[in-house]
Amino acid sequence: MNAKVNISNRAGASFPVRRMNFDFDQVPEYWAKDSAGITHFMTALSALFPDGEKLFIDSVRAVRYHPAIKDNEALQKEISAFIGQEAMHTHEHAGFNASAQKYGHDVAKYERETGKVIQGARKWFARVVRPFGMTQEMVDLTATTALEHFTATLASQLLLNKHIQELMTDPTMSYMWYWHAVEENEHKAVAYDVYEEIFGRGVKSYALRNTALVMAMALIFVTQSSFVIRLLKEDGKLNLKELGMIYKYAYSPSKGVITGMTREMLAYFKPGFHPNDLDTVALLEKWKAKLGI
Repeated sequence: MNAKVNISNRAGASFPVRRMNFDFDQVPEYWAKDSAGITHFMTALSALFPDGEKLFIDSVRAVRYHPAIKDNEALQKEISAFIGQEAMHTHEHAGFNASAQKYGHDVAKYERETGKVIQGARKWFARVVRPFGMTQEMVDLTATTALEHFTATLASQLLLNKHIQELMTDPTMSYMWYWHAVEENEHKAVAYDVYEEIFGRGVKSYALRNTALVMAMALIFVTQSSFVIRLLKEDGKLNLKELGMIYKYAYSPSKGVITGMTREMLAYFKPGFHPNDLDTVALLEKWKAKLGI
């Protein structure tokens, strides 16, 4: 594993901020068991993270001193650690994305497109719900709450799905994804707690968070899938073999990491849902010991 780890918990939160420093120079072009399909599938996901996690940070920062939570010392500590972890994720995924350029994969282009999709969607949705008394800050925090559920669910699948783990053959990339997965589950409840403390648990907040999840999932599927197809096409690898690999390990009922997310994703629609209802404590302890973090 080509990374240095510095763990800081000065915020006093229930989870630490780990300062990572991955060296992506030796990562091979097709780092996922020499499969262009799976490599580009994961790279397309990685292209979503820098601007996606900037949204998470900005949306929570924008409301952290709201009267409903500004004096909540425990939640303020969680927010500080949440921002620290997400900033670290942004930094390391941007580092990997930049490293892919040496193989001719213009991931920076997909990062820019992700930013445009995010900004366009958040502004459009804010205009739609403005007549119902919902502000841009509420829309952004709602989107973050929904997307944090997606990332935490995807993360738990990466830590559970043996089939996808068998493909993560490069030690640097596998460590990065597993570290990221652990931390997504460590802070999975922070944005949700901020959302509920500020906007409550009524019908309006329930309807908004569910609508946001449906819209977010549709946007992620279309955007990430288009990135995968274009990466494969630009690489001269758009063929049935690679598409079959993606189907088998992402979408098939028996092995797919995405299809494996279904039950936990649907739990979000349950009235009274809370992220900690999905217990990953033992799973995280196992992986933190395995990763030495």
